[in-house]
Amino acid sequence: MESEVISRNFIEQIIEKDIEEGYCTTVKTRFPPEPNGYLHIGHAKSILLNYGLAQKYNGQFNLRFDDTNPTKEDIEFVESIKKDVEWLGADWEDRLFFASSYFDRMYECAVLLIKKGKAYVCDLTPEEIREYRGTLTEPGKESPYRNRSVEENLELFENMKNGVYEDGSKVLRAKIDMASPNINMRDPIIYRVAHMRHHSTGDKWCIYPMYDFAHPIEDAIEGITHSICTLEFEDHRPLYDWVVRECEFASPPKQIEFAKLYLTNVITGKRYIKKLVQEGIVDGWDDPRMVSIAALRRRGFTPESIRMFVELVGVTKANGSVDYAMLEHCIREDLKLKARRMMAVLDPVKLVIDNYPKGQIEYLDVPNNQENEAMGTRKVPFGRVLYIEREDFMEEPPKKYYRLFPGNEVRLMSAYFVKCESFIKDENGKVTEIHCTYDPETKSGSGFTGRKVKGTIHWVEAGTAMQVEARLYENLVDEEKGVYNEDGSLNLNPNSLTVLTNCYVEPEFANAAENEKFQFVRNGYFCMDCKDSTKEHPVFNRIVSLKSSFKIS
Repeated sequence: MESEVISRNFIEQIIEKDIEEGYCTTVKTRFPPEPNGYLHIGHAKSILLNYGLAQKYNGQFNLRFDDTNPTKEDIEFVESIKKDVEWLGADWEDRLFFASSYFDRMYECAVLLIKKGKAYVCDLTPEEIREYRGTLTEPGKESPYRNRSVEENLELFENMKNGVYEDGSKVLRAKIDMASPNINMRDPIIYRVAHMRHHSTGDKWCIYPMYDFAHPIEDAIEGITHSICTLEFEDHRPLYDWVVRECEFASPPKQIEFAKLYLTNVITGKRYIKKLVQEGIVDGWDDPRMVSIAALRRRGFTPESIRMFVELVGVTKANGSVDYAMLEHCIREDLKLKARRMMAVLDPVKLVIDNYPKGQIEYLDVPNNQENEAMGTRKVPFGRVLYIEREDFMEEPPKKYYRLFPGNEVRLMSAYFVKCESFIKDENGKVTEIHCTYDPETKSGSGFTGRKVKGTIHWVEAGTAMQVEARLYENLVDEEKGVYNEDGSLNLNPNSLTVLTNCYVEPEFANAAENEKFQFVRNGYFCMDCKDSTKEHPVFNRIVSLKSSFKIS
């Protein structure tokens, strides 16, 4: 009997080797967002990767807010991130942390570096620091303040902490190597003066640590074993290791980099998203046309579909792009056996069955999902006057058009055969009413075999139907022209949102559960908008159309 082949990504291989060699006994990972915006689909990959690794190896997962920059942070973002992580299913239990809780420890680490001769206070301006830094091909040059005594540096740094100096006038720098081929190691700034109120610590501090200094200390304090981050931090790893080593942490974390998730034709940059929000181009950070996690949730994506997507994308060391169609494929796959298939008419025209008894309403048994019999059936009202989709009737149809046209017979889904006898137009030539006759012998489920029809169309009974608003979404940017114009501006798609206000759906929608997803027959998957929908004015977002261009080889 052949043994089962288990596929592991490169991070899992590293972790299993570390466990085997005794580097760690309990795997500890973390997701460390900066609370300066809403999370997007790329963050979902990082959340699920870190959480999944902790789960796989019976370890621990921390949610930690990297709130070391008070100029951009807000409690609104803290709450939105917590909601997103929880929605994705990453349970941090009681392991919620804030970098700001470690400010005292970080200050002590900085003092330790000064005492060891590994850090110094520098008076160069930001422009001078950039100039002294050198280039990728030329080494930097040492600051004239680099050789200050330990005593002077301790005094100056304490004065920085006590608010003696103005913003930008002094920084604390690590003393490493201005000739290093890695620019990140050329005496990087580790503390700056910033007289800013912090959302958590208030006015206690007027100096704040830089990310490259704070982050490894946070990981070390929490006992993180594997610091999983994206590839842009690969060149920062020597500095990460330097910080935890020189600050004398006994069990240094191991940084491992993986490829970021890039989706085609979507906007993920916080700067651009913030601009779209501020200029009112989109309806907030959760506008369903965007790929923030909040936006995907509002549009109707499920946590299961996001997890499926992340699993399909996989974990690699090489950057690359993923087609947005893959994400759409995942939500279709998740919903096809879970969502009720309901009848909804988005562009209605009235259909009158002239030989159906006036005033009579019968209730037909309609399957909730033809691919999943376990979902059962529902009763749908049927009567003399219906609404059908305008595109399901043509006065002069082309070849191979099998829906309604004068003299043609079709099946009304789960109901009867009807034959078009006539139609009425308004003064502008628009069809306003279609008149048909029905054959009562052809009722669905009756076993009728007398003749066949090639077309089946959906419908709703006019007297009992609910009027709703439907919102149809396309990509926020023009797919053919790409995300950005030559000048760096966003190439917005003017047709990214279509609002249909005169739509009709089955009365069963009145009993829909909160967050329930539906397939509107032939029109796509929809859900009720959690922000704008009310009982008096239901609003449905199209999650995705039914047609897919994505194929798995």
